Amino acid sequence: MIREGDAGVAEGRIAVAMSGGVDSSVAALLLHGQGRDLVGLSLQLHDRSEGDPGRFGRCCSPRDFLDARRVADQVGFPFYVLNMEEEFRRAVLDDFVAEYSKGRTPLPCAHCNSEIKFGVLMRRAEGLGCGQVATGHYARLGRDPATGRTRLLRGKDREKDQSYFLFGMTPEQLDRALFPVGDLTKEEVRKLAAEAGLRVAHKPESMDICFLSREGYRGFLRSELGDAAPAAGEFVDREGHVLGTHDGVHLFTVGQRRGLGLSGEQAWYVLEIRGEKRQVVLGREGEQYRSSCSVPRPNWIGMEPPRRSVEAAVQIRHRHPGGEAVVEPDGNGSVRIRFRSPQRAVTPGQAAVFYREDEVLGGGFIGSAH
Repeated sequence: MIREGDAGVAEGRIAVAMSGGVDSSVAALLLHGQGRDLVGLSLQLHDRSEGDPGRFGRCCSPRDFLDARRVADQVGFPFYVLNMEEEFRRAVLDDFVAEYSKGRTPLPCAHCNSEIKFGVLMRRAEGLGCGQVATGHYARLGRDPATGRTRLLRGKDREKDQSYFLFGMTPEQLDRALFPVGDLTKEEVRKLAAEAGLRVAHKPESMDICFLSREGYRGFLRSELGDAAPAAGEFVDREGHVLGTHDGVHLFTVGQRRGLGLSGEQAWYVLEIRGEKRQVVLGREGEQYRSSCSVPRPNWIGMEPPRRSVEAAVQIRHRHPGGEAVVEPDGNGSVRIRFRSPQRAVTPGQAAVFYREDEVLGGGFIGSAH
């Protein structure tokens, strides 16, 4: 099943975004089994022939492109690689670097989904006669019978659910998206791949950001920023007392405990990052909790922008279980989230996504926490 309820599936050619992994491969396999006309597309996001060959992670590896092509050949549909380096640079990499430089923690996968996979790719796919784009995301789509809106729902496999990263999709994008594996568990996906004899059936998956190498985000930022990296600053406590010095706010994130370089019997945690002052505020474990946060101009999916407060479970990072909260509009398109119980490490730059049971009502990037 591609959609839940009576959402239906539009006829015509479908572009399948293929990463070379098992999820997108099985997405293509399922659609092909329904007799759909497919085109497989992989995205070239980095030129690995230039600069430091170890600078980027698993993104755009020759092996992944080869695996995707083999699946397309085996299942039986055409396959192409599209160059999107410039678009990825503007939408994802530049934002990643800029956010860390300000002392915020970015969420690149959300930008990649709404701006690249369901933005640029969807437009490019039109040139190949494709009216829809399918991916291997663990999420589901349904139709609201009262409003006719396409609803975004959590994937059946809660451990693999990726709806959190899709909150920025527009109604038009959702109307043309397909998530064929959203009703399956990861184990079921691998079983289908194995039964079809796909070579990627047992291919390991990475949980890291795809464009980061083994050096992690710090190594990536070091390569990107060079001499333009933020200057050194001070560690301070909540009262402003200086605890030590650091090498730049871009090296830290809210909730961080390791790598601070401070001695003492009790552990320190990053509570806040004041980019303009070059200060990293530290405190004890119990000081990490916040009761509210602001979200400038969230994207609403399951409803019109509300004029009154909305009850929701608000998820503030990918593995966060969601905290019961009241989402309060400010009359200018932004909202304040007031949690029923304080939440740990509410991090500016990450997303706050609003759920009603399994449905995504909307979400946006956290501006500040209080």
